Parts: sequence; structure tokens; C-alpha cells
Amino acid sequence: MKKKLIAGFTAVIVLTSCHKDKEILDVLSDYNTSMERKGYHFGDELELPEEVKQNINAISMTLGNKETSDLIIDPAFFTLGDNKTVFNIQTKNGKTLSQEATINVFTKIPEKTISYQIVAEYPHDPENFVQGFQLEGNTVYESDGGKGESKLLKYMLGTTTPLAVTQQSENDFSEGCTIVGNKIIQLTWKSKKGFIYDKNSLKLLSEFKYPNELGEGWGLTYDGKNLIVSDGSKQLYFLEPDTPSRLIKTIAVAGNSRTYTQLNELEYHNGFIYANVWGKHVILKINPDNGEVVGKLDVRGIAKKNTKGENDVLNGIAFKGENMLITGKNWTKIYEIAIK
Repeated sequence: MKKKLIAGFTAVIVLTSCHKDKEILDVLSDYNTSMERKGYHFGDELELPEEVKQNINAISMTLGNKETSDLIIDPAFFTLGDNKTVFNIQTKNGKTLSQEATINVFTKIPEKTISYQIVAEYPHDPENFVQGFQLEGNTVYESDGGKGESKLLKYMLGTTTPLAVTQQSENDFSEGCTIVGNKIIQLTWKSKKGFIYDKNSLKLLSEFKYPNELGEGWGLTYDGKNLIVSDGSKQLYFLEPDTPSRLIKTIAVAGNSRTYTQLNELEYHNGFIYANVWGKHVILKINPDNGEVVGKLDVRGIAKKNTKGENDVLNGIAFKGENMLITGKNWTKIYEIAIK
């Protein structure tokens, strides 16, 4: 009889302990869910619910291969945007619990709306599936995609007749391009490699492999020091221009209330990165130091005139002095807009 009583008490203790563990995880889960929608800013402290703090001895967070017991949103640990995190909990009854969560980190200052006015229009070849778009002087350098149709070409702004064209192989789908000195650097979508051309003749000089961290090739620009690449994620990758296989750093891109992904065609101008969001009528103005989106251009009025299906979307940004040039895949026009 005594053994049965002890066993009964043990069962009660175990059940009570399991119930308490579940309660801790449930309360923490509800807290994480509410904060995922609201988000944090750098410097914020995680204010855990009292029901959690009263029943644990210690708690830490793991993100990738990093772990911290400091419940501060520290830029040395977190990036802007979504951070897949694991909470590691030591309970007062000696158990170790874990729970996954998404820690969203947003900017403190809302993105400014950037207005614009169309000041000029130029013809664009509607056969060109624009992936990369550059202007130097009055010469347009354009990387066009398409299976078996990818190419790099140059032409004078105001015309559609190419001055030079270089075709890619059927296995390569061309993506973003940029000018570095007397060379053009061009990405491919899924081939995990890029090409380097002579700027004047568009003769292929060499090719390079992507760093392992880079998934696909999407947009490309040059800030005078580094190549900046997008791959459709929230990340922008900074590469060594003389050795593009070498990764310098990455930044994540987010605004005041959301993470931005699908970053496509890129352009660097006056200390900022401009990026269109694939499939949207939006161009972002991004601080290259920290990935903060400081401004947005909504160009849906222009895009709707040229977009009739899923593929002929906005995808081209260049600068003509202080004015911006924009175009898209298979568009018939290039628009020059004055940013206000």
C-alpha cells in the first residue's frame, strides 16, 4: 500500500511538472506570436511574461551558431527583418525546454514616400526581357534574360538599335549587370556563376563562381568599392569586384513594419541603393550601411501602362544625372522621372 501511495504521489508530481512545462511554453509562445507581429527595434529588451520568469532559472537564445543570455535586440546578434531563433529554458524543476520563434527587427523611422514626375519618355525594344539596366553617358547597357534568349547589349538612349550584342549559352539565364571601370559584370540566375566583359566590345573576358552564401543571381550594382548583389531573399551581398567569388559582408533589408524580400534590379546612387521589388510597383531606397529602407517610390501609374501579364513587370533602374530612368521586362518605353 505504501509503495502505491508513493507511486501515486510521484505520478501527481510528474503530471504537475509536465503541466507547468506546457504552461511555460504556451505563455512564451503567445508572447512570441504577439511580438512577431509588432516587432522589435535594436536596443529593445525582451520583456518576458511574469508566468515565464517565475518558473525558470535561466533562459538564452540561439540564432544559427550564436547563443546569448542577454535578452537585448543587439545588432551583433540579430539582423533587420526576420530572425529564426530558439529559446533555451532551464526550469526550476531542473528540466531543459526549447521553443522556436521568429524575432522580427524593424527600423524605428518609417519609410518616407518619395514623389516623382515624368519628364521624358524614350523607346524601348519590347522584345527585351530586362534583368539588368545601366546608363553611362548616353549609352544603355542592358542584360536580358530568357531561356535560350539571354544576352548582353548596348544601345544609345532614344534608340532601340544595338551597337553590340553578346549572346549567352542556352544553359544560362542572364540577370543583373553593372559597370566597373572598363568592364561589364553580369549575373546569371541559377548557373551559380557570373561573366565579365569588355565594356566597349562586349567581348567575354572571363567568368567567376558565386560565393557559397549566395543562392541565385538577381540584381547587381557597384558602389565604387564593392559589388552589391541580391538573390531574392532579404539579404544584400557585398562582393570584392576584382575577385567576385569573395564575399565581404551581407546586410538584411527591412523597413518600419516589414521585412523586404524579392529585391531584384539594383542601382547605387548618391550613397544609397535603389531596388525594385519583383512583381510589385515599388522601388526602395536603402541605406547600404545597415539595410534600413529609408524611402519608397510607388510607380504603379507607370507600371500599369506597361504591365498586361505576370512577366512584363517593372525591372530596370538607372540614373541620368539626378533623374531616374525606369523600365521593365518587355516594356515599349523607358521613363525618365524627376524625384521630388
